[in-house]
Amino acid sequence: MTDVTSDAEVRKAVVSGAGAVDDGLVAELVARAQAGGVKLTGEGGLLQQLTKRVLESALEGELTDHLGHEFGERAEGGRENYRNGHRPKTVITESGPVEIAVPRDRAGSFEPQLVKKRQRRLGGVDEMVLSLSAKGLTHGEISAHLAEVYGAEISKSTISTITDSVMAGMTEWQNRPLDSVYPVVFIDCVNVKVRDGQVANRPVYMAVAVTAEGHRDILGLWIGDGGEGAKYWLQVLTEVKNRGAADVLMLVCDGLTGLPDAVNTVWPATIVQTCVVHLLRNSFRYAARQDWEKIAKALRPVYTAPTEEAALERFVEFTDTWGGKYPAIVRLWEAAWAEFVPFLRFDVEIRKIVCTTNVIESINARIRKAVRARGHFPTDQAALKCVYLAVMSLDPTGTGRKRWTMRWKAALQAFDITFDGRLTAGRR
Repeated sequence: MTDVTSDAEVRKAVVSGAGAVDDGLVAELVARAQAGGVKLTGEGGLLQQLTKRVLESALEGELTDHLGHEFGERAEGGRENYRNGHRPKTVITESGPVEIAVPRDRAGSFEPQLVKKRQRRLGGVDEMVLSLSAKGLTHGEISAHLAEVYGAEISKSTISTITDSVMAGMTEWQNRPLDSVYPVVFIDCVNVKVRDGQVANRPVYMAVAVTAEGHRDILGLWIGDGGEGAKYWLQVLTEVKNRGAADVLMLVCDGLTGLPDAVNTVWPATIVQTCVVHLLRNSFRYAARQDWEKIAKALRPVYTAPTEEAALERFVEFTDTWGGKYPAIVRLWEAAWAEFVPFLRFDVEIRKIVCTTNVIESINARIRKAVRARGHFPTDQAALKCVYLAVMSLDPTGTGRKRWTMRWKAALQAFDITFDGRLTAGRR
C-alpha cells in the first residue's frame, strides 16, 4: 500500500504556528490518500499512518531532549550517550494496532513518556474500554467489539485489568470530604447478584444529595449483605456525617421500616419523607389489576391535598370506599402516615421535588442496565466496580447538570426560608 506521508509532512500537518493544526496540509494529505487509493481509516489507512508517524516523531523528540543533542550532532565534552537504533513495538490505539519504531540509547537510560516501556495501549483505548463497560457491555463483548471495529486483539483478562485501574479512584472518591449541609438527600438501594458459593442478591446502597448550589452529588456507594436494612443504613449515614455532612434538611426514602429512627439518630433535626410513588406502587401490590386505575384516582386527592388535615379527610373517604375490599392498602398508608405527610406543610416548589425518589430512580435504571448484561459477579468488589463505572458515566455532556440546577433554583429559595436559614448558615 502506498505511503502518502513523509515525516516532514506529518510534523508540518500536526503543528503550525502556535500549536494549531494546519488544515490546508491535512486536506492535501487526505486528497492525496484518496487519489492514491489509500483508505482513510482501517488497517494501513491514512489515520493509522499518521498515528504511527506522530508517535515516532514524538518519541524521537523525547530522546533528543534526553541526550541533549540532535541526531548526528556531537555532544559537548565528548559523547557519553548516543542513539542506538530502534526496536519494534505494537501498540493498541483508537485507530487500531500500530507498529512503531521506538528509539533506544546506548546507556539504556532513556525512559519514554508518551509510550512507556511495557505499555501496549494508549490512554484513549483504556478510556474506550471503561466507557463500554459503563454502558453495560461484558468483558467478552468489549473484546469482540474492539476486534471487530478496530482490529485490536485485547483479551478479557486485559480488559479486567483496565477496569480494575479505577479502584484507586473509586476509593478516593468514596472517602472525599462532603459539604457541611445539604437541602435534600435521596437514598435507595438496588440489588445485584454475586456468586459467593451460590448466586445471591447483594444490596448496593446509594445516597444522592442536592447541594446548596443546586447540583447533584452522589455521596457514595456501599454494598451490603442480605436484604436492605435500617441497621446498615445507620452505618452508611453515620459515615456520610463523619465525612463532613453535619446537617441534612430533608431525607427522602422508600418507607423502609426503622429507617426514620436511623436517620434521626444521625441528624436529629432532619425531616424524613416517604416517597409517594413507592407508596402507590406498594398499594397496587395488594389490589387486583383492574382496580389499579380507580385506586390511583382515589388516592390522588390524598397526596395533592393543600394541608395535612385535608389529606386526612380525603384518606377517610378512600377508606370508606376501598377499606372493605383492600384493608391491607389502608394499613399500609396508616403505617407510613407520619413519614408521608411532612411535605404537605411546604410550598409547591418543595412538594414537587421531595415527594418522590425519581431523582435516584433514574440513576438506578442506569445501574440496572449495566449489571443486567453480566448476570452475576464473582465478588462484591467486582459488582461495586461495575456500579461505580455506571454512575461515573452519567451526563457526559453536562446538559443534565444545567437542567438540574435550573429545576432546583426556586426550591432552594423555599428551603432556606422554610428551614429558618439553616441552608445559608451551613454554607458559611
